[in-house]
Amino acid sequence: MTDSKYFTTTKKGEIFELKAELNSDKKEKKKEAVKKVIASMTVGKDVSALFPDVVNCMQTDNLELKKLVYLYLMNYAKSQPDMAIMAVNTFVKDCEDPNPLIRALAVRTMGCIRVDKITEYLCEPLRKCLKDEDPYVRKTAAVCVAKLHDINAQLVEDQGFLDTLKDLISDSNPMVVANAVAALSEIAESHPSSNLLDLNPQSINKLLTALNECTEWGQIFILDCLANYMPKDDREAQSICERVTPRLSHANSAVVLSAVKVLMKFMEMLSKDLDYYATLLKKLAPPLVTLLSAEPELQYVALRNINLIVQKRPEILKHEMKVFFVKYNDPIYVKLEKLDIMIRLASQANIAQVLAELKEYATEVDVDFVRKAVRAIGRCAIKVEQSAERCVSTLLDLIQTKVNYVVQEAIVVIKDIFRKYPNKYESVIATLCENLDSLDEPEARAAMIWIVGEYAERIDNADELLESFLEGFHDESTQVQLQLLTAIVKLFLKKPTETQELVQQVLSLATQDSDNPDLRDRGYIYWRLLSTDPVAAKEVVLAEKPLISEETDLIEPTLLDELICYIGTLASVYHKPPNAFVEGGRGVVHKSLPPRTASSESTESPETAPAGAPAGDQPDVIPAQGDLLGDLLNLDLGPPVSGPPLAASSVQMGAVDLLGGGLDSLMGDEPEGIGDSNFGAPSASVAAATAPTRLGAPISSGLSDLFDLTSGVGTLSGSYVAPKAVWLPAMKAKGLEISGTFTRQVGSISMDLQLTNKALQVMTDFAIQFNRNSFGLAPAAPLQVHSPLSPNQTVEISLPLNTVGSVMKMEPLNNLQVAVKNNIDVFYFSTLYPLHVLFVEDGKMDRQMFLATWKDIPNENEAQFQIRDCPLNPEAASNKLQSSNIFTVAKRNVEGQDMLYQSLKLTNGIWVLAELRIQPGNPSFTLSLKCRAPEVSQHVYQAYETILKN
Repeated sequence: MTDSKYFTTTKKGEIFELKAELNSDKKEKKKEAVKKVIASMTVGKDVSALFPDVVNCMQTDNLELKKLVYLYLMNYAKSQPDMAIMAVNTFVKDCEDPNPLIRALAVRTMGCIRVDKITEYLCEPLRKCLKDEDPYVRKTAAVCVAKLHDINAQLVEDQGFLDTLKDLISDSNPMVVANAVAALSEIAESHPSSNLLDLNPQSINKLLTALNECTEWGQIFILDCLANYMPKDDREAQSICERVTPRLSHANSAVVLSAVKVLMKFMEMLSKDLDYYATLLKKLAPPLVTLLSAEPELQYVALRNINLIVQKRPEILKHEMKVFFVKYNDPIYVKLEKLDIMIRLASQANIAQVLAELKEYATEVDVDFVRKAVRAIGRCAIKVEQSAERCVSTLLDLIQTKVNYVVQEAIVVIKDIFRKYPNKYESVIATLCENLDSLDEPEARAAMIWIVGEYAERIDNADELLESFLEGFHDESTQVQLQLLTAIVKLFLKKPTETQELVQQVLSLATQDSDNPDLRDRGYIYWRLLSTDPVAAKEVVLAEKPLISEETDLIEPTLLDELICYIGTLASVYHKPPNAFVEGGRGVVHKSLPPRTASSESTESPETAPAGAPAGDQPDVIPAQGDLLGDLLNLDLGPPVSGPPLAASSVQMGAVDLLGGGLDSLMGDEPEGIGDSNFGAPSASVAAATAPTRLGAPISSGLSDLFDLTSGVGTLSGSYVAPKAVWLPAMKAKGLEISGTFTRQVGSISMDLQLTNKALQVMTDFAIQFNRNSFGLAPAAPLQVHSPLSPNQTVEISLPLNTVGSVMKMEPLNNLQVAVKNNIDVFYFSTLYPLHVLFVEDGKMDRQMFLATWKDIPNENEAQFQIRDCPLNPEAASNKLQSSNIFTVAKRNVEGQDMLYQSLKLTNGIWVLAELRIQPGNPSFTLSLKCRAPEVSQHVYQAYETILKN
């Protein structure tokens, strides 16, 4: 009879019957009973009441019964920690059992029981198993160390298990080596700073020896470990590559991709002149091609990885174009990915083949695929100049099919071809104009309008064509409206006499009847240009346009280098570094390729990376110069409106309540005008209220009682200050290096800067300006560098800040874009300021108000976070937070947990309420935040974590 009988339920007293059977003298009956218990557990019944009875069954020689009991133990040990201690003796005995399977079973189960009380008892048995004579036991024990490290890292370090693990890398058995590497890698990932895998040529040699005899997963662990090693020279890199190359013919695709990753990384160090380099390129192609014969999901993963490889080293697959041709039964996601790679591999040698294939795809039934195929023809024209003529005639043939979406895509790509090859293919404009009425997609309409405006002098009825678009101006998308405005202004500058009425019509539509700020601004600029200086207008609007570059969708070089180090992982499928999608980013290390040897320069085609492309050492949150920064950097960098920083920021609470709400609705009795939504100009009553405080005049006793401003404002607050970080590296600022941090003391915010001159010339005339930001941060005084900054000199400056600047919600919220000017140039950088410098000194709410506000804020605005590894007691935590203006309103103890109820207020008047839950002996705190502006919560949590851990 099968085991299904155990899942049929018995009578009412089931638990009682099982208890009796578990205590039976007959072995068979016991075994049956344990099987029934496991069956009940599997279907979700609570059989934890039988814990002592099941644990008694551990004392047996029957391996099957032992396995079942251990399975039960793993499941219930967490809920019954006191009972679980009973099992410790059996573990210790089992770890010395003559049967290696039982020893390994005991050590594996020990690693799965996540109970703090038990872990210390397990150290001795684990130490014996790590030195066991049987390799099966050793390899199981190696993984157990990683599990134990996850439960109690300190204990593992104190007991010296990490050193034992390192010794296992030299073990004679390849599976023990693989598991030791896997365990060390796992531990190293959660502690990036610890140099656990201290690899050297000797240990690498041992790993390469073990590589040939491991299981496939063991091979993957070892290859991933090798990929993190930095060979000392090209000789060593070549020797490693030679020993890894046989893995390329492995049947498991994960092993193949891991081997490809190692080879791609170490190829950076090989000179291109070597014969071996050419051989390696040839060897890399077949395994990648073989991956494409797997099932569609694996094909997709392989294609995403190949996409990265082709961008880094197109020469590997340049002769393999045919394998990327689309099959009729490929799923759409595979088709689109293949198409992308085909374009990347397109060259003069294979363009005829590619175009014939793409033309075929354009007649397919799948709309998305057809669109991408038509775009691909345009991209080929831009990439391979010799094929442009052929591509244009192919696109014209497609336009003749009159299939709506094909025509629209063709027009979009022909616009790009005109940009790339001006005055070459304009003869096709007439054909395009015939299809004007069939265009209904914004992108196609915008492209057509651009073509009409750009070549207005060649189109006789250009004004009629543009006028036809103007009739439904307000129904068009923004993209079309902007394009239409520019096209009509171009037309006016080319044919001023005939189109005066048209241009006035569009300018008034854009400036007076539109509520889109981009459109209005552009309308006003054109209006002023045309009315003040038509010659200048001509120079601006009809200026020579730069040619568009070939591949605009290439991954940025530094990101590409990082992704190459993650081949075969999820990052290579998403084309994003792990910290972009791994929650919390804990333990994510930035990887990069080894520096190239002198003779092996970049293999990218010259178009892919423009000379002087910035090294992406810090992610720029800032847009390209001259983009969004127009308003910031008219750089009239005179001194900002000065005045001492605000004493109590409650003053301008409502004036710049950028995130909506503040506590307006709750305060009820505020002065009129504070709740006003018009941030720009505070009403007279607010201005009057702010005047005395801003001048630092004494506040009448009535007011101080009302706002309780005396508490904390005058005392020197020891708010946490982060160490200075480099904000602007010297290589990006012609030798000027700027490091800095933010501080808050006695109600004043400062930006503490360190300027270092690493150039060969003296620097003078410093000035600074901030772009609009979420909290209105702005310099409260000019940037004063009293004497010229000589080469190699460093100067420290504290720049006072206030929060009365212009407000614009940023992404992320605490992003600050800064411009610094000196006698050499203007430099831009962006930095993230810690939110706790905006926590004001009068942020303590009274208990009644706290309670009412907590209830008043909707539950969906509540966010919960975990603060790990924080061994503070409630008193210490409260004091630490109070020094950074997070005030404890009330404290209580619930079921042995300490609850701190806290409030804080931001400079713009937004209140944040918090509940901090601290369990004695547990270093993880639970933080619940409630706020009317939930987008603040994530940043407040980061502030909590920073303050508590430093």
